[in-house]
Amino acid sequence: MSITNSPAQPERKGLASLLRLEPEKLRWLFPVALLIVLAVAFSLASPRFFQFNNQMIIAQQAVVLLVVALGLTFVIIAGSIDLSVGAIVALAALAAATTSATLGIWAIIPAGLVGLACGLLNGAVIAKGKVPSFVVTLGAMVVYRGVVLYFTRGAPISINDPGFLDLYAGRSLGVPHSAIIALVIAVIAYAILERTVFGREVRAVGGGEKVAKLTGIHIDRVKISMFALLGLLCGIAGLLQSARAMAATAQLGEGLELDVIAAVVVGGTPLTGGIGSIQGTVLGVLIITILSNGMNMSGVDPYFQSIVKGIVLILAVFITIDRKKIGIIK
Repeated sequence: MSITNSPAQPERKGLASLLRLEPEKLRWLFPVALLIVLAVAFSLASPRFFQFNNQMIIAQQAVVLLVVALGLTFVIIAGSIDLSVGAIVALAALAAATTSATLGIWAIIPAGLVGLACGLLNGAVIAKGKVPSFVVTLGAMVVYRGVVLYFTRGAPISINDPGFLDLYAGRSLGVPHSAIIALVIAVIAYAILERTVFGREVRAVGGGEKVAKLTGIHIDRVKISMFALLGLLCGIAGLLQSARAMAATAQLGEGLELDVIAAVVVGGTPLTGGIGSIQGTVLGVLIITILSNGMNMSGVDPYFQSIVKGIVLILAVFITIDRKKIGIIK
């Protein structure tokens, strides 16, 4: 019996290894294939889609989404979530707008500090209070949005400094300044995730919090740091968003949560945590932005666009989710 079974064992092991690699291949194949399909479909639907001017418009439209998604990538890789990102962006935009008259473009400082403070608060409650991130950030979303409504009273706060307009819409060699800023932030985020101890700790926490703790990783510090990083990036995104509209409004950032989560998940970072990449998030942001831009150029009903985005998100979760890690699906 032992002689008969021994040759089959290596073969089964090799097959099992191949099957284990398959989900990882799908996580990369899905966003790349979807991006190609969307680009071809929208170029056929509208000849203006591949024009340089429209490509730069897509780059501008992707800026705020990309900056926030880069921060959320760390949080989701660690197995957490943040539903308050849209409200933090609105609060940071409010800080930038109210200080723009005196600080000018240096209003990025209060905007960044407000975002950082919100992120630190979220992280502290989650880490020290041992409360699920979903619950904490859901409540924080309501609180931060309420603060924005309280101070604005529903009326927009205008920005008159021309430096803000140049920051977002100004161009160098035809490329928008805001897109260059977002690209630089993406490179820094990549370096942090792939080349620092903090990046490895984030992955370790997402891979297994109990095991990470046994290896000596300070779980609370990692959680607070990653939410603080996300808050800081939301602050920068708030400044860019206020520069885009040249005003801060109570509705600014509403619905941003869905687009950001969709971009990160579509880019191959599963909600179960442990794995993910910055380059995947960049791909996901491009997919979401091109999807919106292409549907607008093709005259797709705005209400139907939400349905399409939802379907793409569900499909991405279906492909990227690690069912073995969850154990029981509820």
